[in-house]
Parts: sequence; C-alpha cells; structure tokens
Amino acid sequence: MLPRPPTDPDVLVGHDTLDDAGVYRVRPDLALIQTVDFFTPIVDDGYEFGQIAAANAFSDVYAMGGTPKTALNLVCWPGELDTKILGAILTGGADKAHEAGCALVGGHSIQDEELKYGLAVTGTAHPDRIVTNATAGVGDQLYLTKPLGTGILTTALKQGQRSAVEIEAAVVAMKALNGPAMAVALDFGVTAATDITGFGLAGHAVQLADASGVTLQFEAAQLPLFADAEKLALAGCIPGGGEANERYYRPRVDVASTVSDGVMKVVFDPQTSGGLLLAIPGEDTDSVIAALQAVDCEAARHVGVVVTRDEPAVVVR
Repeated sequence: MLPRPPTDPDVLVGHDTLDDAGVYRVRPDLALIQTVDFFTPIVDDGYEFGQIAAANAFSDVYAMGGTPKTALNLVCWPGELDTKILGAILTGGADKAHEAGCALVGGHSIQDEELKYGLAVTGTAHPDRIVTNATAGVGDQLYLTKPLGTGILTTALKQGQRSAVEIEAAVVAMKALNGPAMAVALDFGVTAATDITGFGLAGHAVQLADASGVTLQFEAAQLPLFADAEKLALAGCIPGGGEANERYYRPRVDVASTVSDGVMKVVFDPQTSGGLLLAIPGEDTDSVIAALQAVDCEAARHVGVVVTRDEPAVVVR
C-alpha cells in the first residue's frame, strides 16, 4: 500500500484512480501533468528503441489531454556495452521529442546490469480540461486507436519465431505519437481516456471502469489485432506480463463463450506505446473513426460501449 500524502487541493489527479499521470494545478488556468516511464529494449535497433520509449512516455501526457513540454532522459547502462548503442538510443528519443514539440532538457544515468531507457515528462493543460479515467458515462462509445499484440510480437522476435521485418507494423505503431488521436478525441468531447500499456487492454479497461463506476462492454470482432498476434499467442509467444495480467484481471472480465482463447490472450497482452482507449459520447461513430483515420490512426476502431455498472467490470462478447 502506498503512503497517502498530505491533502493538497491543487493535486487534481493523484494515484487513487490509477490514472496515467499526476496532475497539479499551479494557477487557475494552468496545470502540470507529470509522468515517468522506462524499460528494457524490446527491439534490436537502438534508434528505434529510443523512439518507442519516448513515444511511450509522452503517451501518458496525451492520455490526460495534455501537451508534453519538457522531458528528462533516464538511462540504466551496462558499462561493457558499446556507447554507440547509447548514442543511437538517445538520438531516437531526442528525435521523437522534437516531433512531439517537447524540449529535452537533461537527464540522469546510472550503471546497471541491464540496459533500460525512458523519460520523465512534464506536460501542461488547462485544469478544467484534464481528461481522466474516472469520468466515463453510460452510453459513451469506446474507441481504440492502435492494434493490440505488441507484447506477443516482440516476444516472438526474442524467441526467434519472427524477424524484425515481420514485426515492422508493430514497431511503426509503437513509434507513433498519440497526440493527434487525442486532439481528435478532444474535438469530439471525449469524457474519459487511458493509454493501453503494461496492463493490457483488459487491465486498463478494468481500471477505467472502476474509476468511473461503470462497466465497459467490448465487441471482440471489432478489436484491432496485429496480424499473427492471435496465432503466436496460441503458439506460446506470451510475455510474463501477459500471464500476470490474465491471472490478476481475468476474474474481473466476463468473456462470452463465442470469444476465442487466442483473442483473449491478446486482450491481456501487455502493450508498449499502445493506443488510446477513448470514451466519447454520441452515436455518430463513423465520423469519429473517419477523423481518427485522417490523422494516420488507420487501425482505429469503434470497439464497444459504456454500460451501467455491473460485475464484472469488463465484458467481452
């Protein structure tokens, strides 16, 4: 159990609802959004790893409806590795920060037995326009902006069951910033959002459902999956985080008998730099999808609806 900090009325979002980032109001028209994320390499190319790690860190700010402003590099570095690899990683992160319009202002490094890289990011937003995971309403439509299955595909890469070329679509998706998708969501009056990362779609959906006091109902046939993700999952290419997610969140998810085991393995799969799960009011789902696809979210799908709270928190049918 985390210690509870002293009450501060300017803490608009803390850790109570397991949201994507913390939010602190510094004046009536300005709030700071703060987040940090780093992890071990999931691809072999250092430059691409840097891009993915940066996009993943920025995603927490975007999920809150904010704009990344400054970032700090975080590096855990085994001394025996060629520093050219580190240069490639940092260049990838810097280039992604430039794309996001975010100033990379420094960082910190330590020696470690295992390479890790990521960013601490500060973003901004108006305090009245923060998007959280706690405000979805019954009748809101659910949208997902990237395909699922990155954990399975990168595990297949590590196991030698897929080549870097064969998982390139997933790498491209992981490098893509979620800012344009959130800009569209804000235009359509998004009520709640979260990005899909380590707890998988199932875990983050449970968190959003609990925080909002609703149930999320997904249509399995509408979920966007990377090619071969279901097949590879059934072949055993499941990361440890996927097994942990299934053990922990499976009791909170009601699965129809018509939904395949392979699809559910992907639903529990931990994502890196995954898409946004968006709750948006209104029945005109075609317009929302068209707008998302217009900003290069080609895989965006309408995947379900928010319904009155029931147990379990998430339904997949």
